[in-house]
Amino acid sequence: MPYKFLEDVGTADIAFEATGRDLPQLFTTAADATMNVMIDNLDAIESRETRQIELSNDNVEMLLFDFLQELIYFKDAKRLLLRAHETQIDQKGEAYFLKAKVAGERLDDTRHQQRADVKAVTLHGFSVEKFEGGWKASVLLDI
Repeated sequence: MPYKFLEDVGTADIAFEATGRDLPQLFTTAADATMNVMIDNLDAIESRETRQIELSNDNVEMLLFDFLQELIYFKDAKRLLLRAHETQIDQKGEAYFLKAKVAGERLDDTRHQQRADVKAVTLHGFSVEKFEGGWKASVLLDI
């Protein structure tokens, strides 16, 4: 599994580290980890609805932060559980541009066993780092 949950970080928070060989894979993995905090079985999310998310930011860390916040927004505002299927990240000058095709379905209490209600991504300890062989993100979610 390309992400692991970090224990004993906080009682109202859940932390994880996600990795990827490149930025698109890192963003996809972090999105899956965020959804996995919300529900037990990611495979229970069927691709019934598709959305296109386009974001930009001068900071790659804040781009990931914004992307994860967008997924939480869809869960809160539309009751949609979404997984990233196609993620593209381009850098032009100092700016990063994200285009992500996400797909999923409305939260169904009979099929989606809920674990925690994620309220937000926090900036505490939030980081995105390049290392030999790929990228790593540390994320703390407020529940």
